[in-house]
Amino acid sequence: MKQKFNVTGMTCASCSNHVEKAVSKLNGVSKVTVNLLQNFMVVEYDEKIVTETDIIKAVTDAGYGAFPADEKSKKGSTGTESAAQNPAAAEAEQMKFRLIWSIVFLIPLMYIAMGPMIGLPMPSFLSGHENAVAFGMAQLLLTLAIVYLNRNYFINGFKSLIKRAPTMDALIAIGSSAAIIYGIYAIVRMGYGLAIQDFALVEQYHMDMYFESAGTILTLITVGKYLESRSKGKTSDAITRLLDLAPKTALVEKDGAEVEIPVADVAPGDILIVKTGNSVPVDGKIVEGSAAIDESAITGESIPIEKTVGDNVTGATVNRSGFIKMTAVRVGEDTTLSQIIRLVEEASASKAPISKLADRVSAVFVPAVILIAIVATIVWLLLGYPFEFALSIGIAVLVISCPCALGLATPTAIMVGTGKGAENGILFRNAESIETAQTVDVVILDKTGTVTEGKPSVTGIYPAAGVSKEELMTCAASVEKFSEHPLAVAIVEKAAAMNLNLMPAADFKQTAGHGIQAVIQNEQILAGNAKMMVADGIDIQKLSEISDEIAENGQTPLYFAKNKQLLGIVSIADTIKPTSKRAIAEFKNTGIDVILLTGDNERTANAIAKQLEIDHVIAGVLPSGKEQIVREQQEAGKKVAMIGDGINDAPALARADVGMAIGAGTDIAIESADIVLMKSDLMDAVTAFKLSKATIRNIKENLFWAFFYNILGIPLAAGVFYPILGWKLNPMFAAAAMSLSSLFVVTNALRLRFFKPKFTTEALPETCPLPIEDEVAAGTAAGSSGAPAKAESGNENKNEIGSAVNKDENKNGAAVLMKINGMTCINCQKHVEKALNAIPGVSAEVDWEAGTAQIFGAEDIDDEILKQAVEKEGYEVVSIQRANEN
Repeated sequence: MKQKFNVTGMTCASCSNHVEKAVSKLNGVSKVTVNLLQNFMVVEYDEKIVTETDIIKAVTDAGYGAFPADEKSKKGSTGTESAAQNPAAAEAEQMKFRLIWSIVFLIPLMYIAMGPMIGLPMPSFLSGHENAVAFGMAQLLLTLAIVYLNRNYFINGFKSLIKRAPTMDALIAIGSSAAIIYGIYAIVRMGYGLAIQDFALVEQYHMDMYFESAGTILTLITVGKYLESRSKGKTSDAITRLLDLAPKTALVEKDGAEVEIPVADVAPGDILIVKTGNSVPVDGKIVEGSAAIDESAITGESIPIEKTVGDNVTGATVNRSGFIKMTAVRVGEDTTLSQIIRLVEEASASKAPISKLADRVSAVFVPAVILIAIVATIVWLLLGYPFEFALSIGIAVLVISCPCALGLATPTAIMVGTGKGAENGILFRNAESIETAQTVDVVILDKTGTVTEGKPSVTGIYPAAGVSKEELMTCAASVEKFSEHPLAVAIVEKAAAMNLNLMPAADFKQTAGHGIQAVIQNEQILAGNAKMMVADGIDIQKLSEISDEIAENGQTPLYFAKNKQLLGIVSIADTIKPTSKRAIAEFKNTGIDVILLTGDNERTANAIAKQLEIDHVIAGVLPSGKEQIVREQQEAGKKVAMIGDGINDAPALARADVGMAIGAGTDIAIESADIVLMKSDLMDAVTAFKLSKATIRNIKENLFWAFFYNILGIPLAAGVFYPILGWKLNPMFAAAAMSLSSLFVVTNALRLRFFKPKFTTEALPETCPLPIEDEVAAGTAAGSSGAPAKAESGNENKNEIGSAVNKDENKNGAAVLMKINGMTCINCQKHVEKALNAIPGVSAEVDWEAGTAQIFGAEDIDDEILKQAVEKEGYEVVSIQRANEN
């Protein structure tokens, strides 16, 4: 069982360590993570062995308070704490109150204590040696008011001493108490001097009572704590913003009427209404209507996505336009938003391996400091210095040696880093994954759904002689509509995009491993692979060259025949994601080896690898073999990251040093991963590695300054430099230095909020995504996906693949040849073709690789009109050559 407890009384790393140790010692507790910044802990335990009460008692016995997170009062619609109950914000408010009133009492205290030294006027009842006791009592009363306001330092500090587990508060309590006790002793001695008329004794203690030091120490530490709490609140801004995203109410359809209810009351199966501008209340599925859904809050994707009936929608996303009705599927703590928040909270609470050094130091630091303070005081007394001098040395050592900076070094950076990742759609499961990610030197990529879209699409239509594209696709889709195979779905979708009317089919049959067949208008239609065609006696040799070229480029050729006659081939491929090539280039530029791992055949894998410039390919791997490949890389001494999205990737993700799950993948893959990429974008994997490096670099900076501060501060406070250089640290300045050290560390961690990944490769234009996805029509060039540009023309089978310009017998008139700069892919080609074909009477064929456009029907059209049409699309026209100019 995993349960979250709120913990009170923690002020430093020593506190969180004591709580963690106390609970970890319980029999039945398997794991404890304590979040110092947000004052909670998450405990994994066996409820049959240890109970909730036992855990609370262990924390209480350690000197702190604990209670289970109250689900009803503290949880909103997302099942997590609301922003209004942010513990960091509550702590900042409390510290602000204490600080204001501490300053109110400190000002007159400082005036009374320091005024006579600089000649400030004093009330008559406080002036002169005869009023020395009143002078001292006034300071004592003002100091006690400050002590009362900051009593938690004393309560927690002395409690930790009694438990023999001293914390930072113990140092503050001992130091300020020593100053106050000495001041009381001075008042008693002055009273005794007045009683026996020994004014020399009165004068000795009159201006040496240290009440102002105690008051100033407490106030300055509260200043530091207040600033620290405000900064700590900013480290959890990402979580707060996520919490604020959760809608508070939902429109539910009941008995035909719209009823507004709290989101917490929404139940699975409820029909919800989401209008334009409203947030989606919970995760669900659209049952009516359509809308443009802004998912930027969840995935970081800025462009709204069109959703319609049957599509899933996520809670906290926004309906930018449209109207939908949806059925609630996942509510409360089961929603995607709640899971993200929980993941970020747990990651921020976890400890990176690098923090173990700080933990070990913190465990012995406070007792060591107390010992150093005692030894330093005794040594200076033995050297013959006044007791007041030795006491101030001891107090300075106690106050300056606060381990706050040391304890804050790692958790602040981890919290900011995980929050920044969440903002970019990158979810780290724990701090260890952040630290390990920056050491990776091999990335293993699953192909389908990771490098590629994971959804097949038609990339080419190649009709046989005497057959049109429309006839081929109509017959193909009419048969394939009965199949649920992904390749069949791709063909049906393409036919719909071509606005083709499908014909009714009968006698549908499917042959496993070969294809399908059906009867359309009393004609037998076959659809399948080459084996099926050959087995049925159909001659496919006329298109064998095209078929070989399709397969060579990693695509799947599907044959179609009618009444024993070949209709043509449709090529289908799982297209490469637009950012995959750039992401792989980034991996290689940062010194990370890339391996493409797939269960596909070697030819397909090599074709994809060639397009993406991946040097290492492992094909034909079974699911169990993927885990073995990861293991082999690790045994070779490599730090391995595995990126995948399927169930068959789960073992490999779990085995890898860092498992990254594509967010659109299965729940099993995501549960097995250390990092989840919500946008299913490989560039986010690059960002995750760079964020990891930035976070660990920030932690190292924080640890360096924390150690450096204490290494320098303790000897200075102990008076080591006094005999040589005359340097002696006043306890008040020691308190200020301690506060500033903690603030410095937290502020340095906050710099991560401005993290932006720097990439070494340029982003491809939005109009030119890789890979090419669309039909390659007769006579056009091959796309970057490698699809051959072949088609039948008349009764001839000779076709040029990837030629600069192909002539078409159906075109009339002399062609105008235009040379164009700026085309980089098939989509550029399509944009230019569309622009030119939009001119009345014009028919254009464009080759992006050759940088040319062959334009027909433009004899009477001015060159400037042709030029403007192309340049409006963002391309440069180099020249226009007409036939009569040859």
